[in-house]
Amino acid sequence: MMTDLVLSTFIAFFVTIDPIGLGPMFAALTAGMDARHRRRTAVKGVLIGTGLLFGFAFIGELLLTSLGIGVGAFRIAGGILLLLVAIDMVFARESGLRTATAEEKEEATHKEDISVFPLAIPLIAGPGAMTSVVLLMGRADGDVMMQATVLAVLSGVLLATLFVLIFAGEVSKLLGVTGINVINRVLGILLTALACQFIIDGVIESGVLGR
Repeated sequence: MMTDLVLSTFIAFFVTIDPIGLGPMFAALTAGMDARHRRRTAVKGVLIGTGLLFGFAFIGELLLTSLGIGVGAFRIAGGILLLLVAIDMVFARESGLRTATAEEKEEATHKEDISVFPLAIPLIAGPGAMTSVVLLMGRADGDVMMQATVLAVLSGVLLATLFVLIFAGEVSKLLGVTGINVINRVLGILLTALACQFIIDGVIESGVLGR
């Protein structure tokens, strides 16, 4: 059970945050910065993204309850959203779900500090990652050990993201465009299955099948 949780959590966060894909984008957005400024930007962006995702982990379900949204409905909606992310990955397409849009990238090129936008939001703490953290914390169903596992895996993926951002140029050269797309496609297929499972869980939770 714990192994399944770790694996599904890792896939969900690694795919929606996408440390490997962030490397080349960050390198392009920080072109012209000196190494110290680039490193400071990476650290600040990851810290802000971490704060947002951990915040959603703890108050996400409470927020849903206050809005009158049932867990089943959110699982179905979240599963559909993650399915769209997975489809983009399998076909190596960019969209506003997992990356910044063309307009956002253009705006970012004129900013001196990109750590908040677009790095922290939406590249690190985007809709897919926020949805994943709420769904996975809800799946833990109040089990402290399982919730701690979800947060530990999230922390590990965020640390990997920081590493990739700091060494963005080297990682991009090592993997190349083809290597990055191959990794993303494989992870996209796995995320497709996980998204479908979230949808199935949501349908069962909603009680539609029992009516």
